[in-house]
Amino acid sequence: MKPILFFALLPALLPISLFAETPEEKGLAIAVESDRRDNDFGDSVADLTMILKNPQGNESVRHIRRKILEVPGDGDKSIDIFDEPQDVKGTALLTFSHGLEPDDQWIYLPALKRVKRISSVNKSGPFMGSEFAYEDLVSPEVEKYTYKYLGEEVFDGHDCFIVESTPAYQHSGYSRLVEWMDKSIYQPRKTVYYDRKNALLKTLLFKDYRPYLGQYWRAHEMTMDNHQTGKTTQILWKNYRFRAGLTEQEFSQGALSRVY
Repeated sequence: MKPILFFALLPALLPISLFAETPEEKGLAIAVESDRRDNDFGDSVADLTMILKNPQGNESVRHIRRKILEVPGDGDKSIDIFDEPQDVKGTALLTFSHGLEPDDQWIYLPALKRVKRISSVNKSGPFMGSEFAYEDLVSPEVEKYTYKYLGEEVFDGHDCFIVESTPAYQHSGYSRLVEWMDKSIYQPRKTVYYDRKNALLKTLLFKDYRPYLGQYWRAHEMTMDNHQTGKTTQILWKNYRFRAGLTEQEFSQGALSRVY
């Protein structure tokens, strides 16, 4: 799925403490193990409800379908399709994730009946008015970051590693991320984002994890709080299906305008 050098995979094959002597080595080992446990799912489909809240408590709700296709030797491909409300119905975002190469993203705008490519310099912008940036929607390839183990802590009743990730790709809106990684399932429980000036920007919480195919854990509730704007975006997931038989043809620019 993702090209990782053999020596980087060694910590994932044996207990982390055996090979990770420095904070950087241990941080990388945790990231590699998380990636390894999520390999070979093939494809997945899910429905999600996105709830946007402003500081006054006003809400707007959007219903979206997400499809993901695992690509051997590269990052995942995904497509997000808006079903409701009517003013955004048919809008679709296509993402090709990569390692250090710039990710490819296109958005179809039904009102204009055209596909627009999203420039890599604009990936830090908000996705459809939410508190999620375009760069938050790509698969977290190990090569995209450098890592540093910061310690361990119990968060929300779960034993977690704390790992700092620094973007290694260009044009990120973040100087660094700090993640609380659940030791038992190697999935994040909390991620804190810092802006380019290293000021606290956002916090993302993950709740209600459930396993699929006996090994792939997915959060069914995600809440992103923007500490600088006071806005919140909550995503509720349901109807997960894995190995649904998705094909490459469903993840093309031409397919964006044919989602309805």
